[in-house]
Amino acid sequence: MSGGLVALLDDVAALAKLAAASIDDIGAAASKAGVKAVGVVIDDTAVTPRYVTGFTPERELSIIWRIAKGSLKNKIVFILPAALLLSQFLPWALNPLLMVGGAYLCFEGAEKLYEAIWGHHDAEEEAVIKLSSAAHEQQMVSGAIRTDFILSAEIMAISLAEVADQAFFSRALILVLVALMITALVYGVVGLIVKTDDFGLKLTHSGSRAAQAVGRSLVKGMPVVMSALSVIGTAAMLWVGGHIIIDGLNKFGLGWPAHTLHDLALAAGHAVPFAEAVAEWLVETLGSAAVGVVLGGIIVAGLHLRPAKAAAH
Repeated sequence: MSGGLVALLDDVAALAKLAAASIDDIGAAASKAGVKAVGVVIDDTAVTPRYVTGFTPERELSIIWRIAKGSLKNKIVFILPAALLLSQFLPWALNPLLMVGGAYLCFEGAEKLYEAIWGHHDAEEEAVIKLSSAAHEQQMVSGAIRTDFILSAEIMAISLAEVADQAFFSRALILVLVALMITALVYGVVGLIVKTDDFGLKLTHSGSRAAQAVGRSLVKGMPVVMSALSVIGTAAMLWVGGHIIIDGLNKFGLGWPAHTLHDLALAAGHAVPFAEAVAEWLVETLGSAAVGVVLGGIIVAGLHLRPAKAAAH
């Protein structure tokens, strides 16, 4: 009997070692997948702060927390099961669905440009201003979560592509880890960004003159930073959306937009060898943004021309 117990304990120890190795492999795979999605993480971080602009400081972290919970729900409750099932049974459907999301991002970015240039605010937006702060907050949170859904879908799709060779359960666990890590990273950084001016205000009341000077600089500088982030957030929608469309067309066999942009980026890199990587990234980003502006502009024009035609009749 003791021999059987020893054998059982040996089996348990072997299983424990195997499980530990699997956990290490899953952790490494999750880190690799997360690194691949870091570009979209930057975009997500740039987009989010504009949704808390204009609210009182005591509401900012609460709003960010609500958006973070919505983002995690997007990734784990909605996107993860759908991505796993599609990758298992209908892998061809992932690309067109991602392109639909890319078109939505192009539309959102182009609509922001339209409003900024022509100063247009539709009746629904004007009504929001008259609503209570709670209703306005709810609309902003809902808008942020809708935008996050598209960015989260791309993050999860990129991550899924990196671990496509893993077993189904391992894929699921890796994507859960990626969702947790990236959500914590994005909204942790967003929280730091929007609370920097409050930290600066506290420094202005400290006893040190150096700290007071730093505090005044932070207080004066953060409105500029927030305005810049709002612009970056709009640009991010356009370049991420455009990139999704270009990449999706390439996967469908229409590769000339991706190849042309790639060749232009390489040419720019060779032209400035001292900043080759920066030049290539800039050309690819601007090219993707241009596609986003054109596609988004077409959608915005269609939506705004249709009501005008209806009113004329």
